[in-house]
Amino acid sequence: MKRDKAIDTVKELPKEFELEALIEKLVFVEKIEQGLVQLKKGKTQSHEKVKEIAKKW
Repeated sequence: MKRDKAIDTVKELPKEFELEALIEKLVFVEKIEQGLVQLKKGKTQSHEKVKEIAKKW
């Protein structure tokens, strides 16, 4: 994650917040960014493939 993205994320929070809320939000944003990179690289699974994998759980 780039520093600018982290700063933008902090700015979205209210003036007072729990540190845990910030950490959760930063992790969430990072996971979304990773997912978008995977999408661009074509590293995704079809919905049908995911349903097959989930059945094995």
